[in-house]
Amino acid sequence: MTERRAILSGSPFEEQIGYARAVVDGDRVHVSGTTGFDYATMTISDDVVEQAEQCLRNIGDALARAGCGFGDVVRVRYLLPAREDFEPCWPVLRRRFGDVRPAATMMVCGLADPRMRIEIEVYARLPQTR
Repeated sequence: MTERRAILSGSPFEEQIGYARAVVDGDRVHVSGTTGFDYATMTISDDVVEQAEQCLRNIGDALARAGCGFGDVVRVRYLLPAREDFEPCWPVLRRRFGDVRPAATMMVCGLADPRMRIEIEVYARLPQTR
């Protein structure tokens, strides 16, 4: 039987909605759609680039707690309410994923809170131990 482990960030959304920031299932790590909230203060910037940076900090923390990092990401999904907000985020995203080159999709859709301008979801594989 494969190990399944939930990783919680402390975000009140996890408790209110009933999900985990990430789930480790065997050698796979599924990181939930993650927004630009700073979970320690429950604040969010108005700036989409700052939100993208905070998304990646939140995701990086979840990946580290799972036992991997951005270099282990195999798939990323970007969700934005406004298509024109995506390109300003590219430099931030390239710093994390430019050498990794995960499969990626960008979708335009509504998000749960009108303050949210980007949500990022990733899938990673735990490094093989030898």
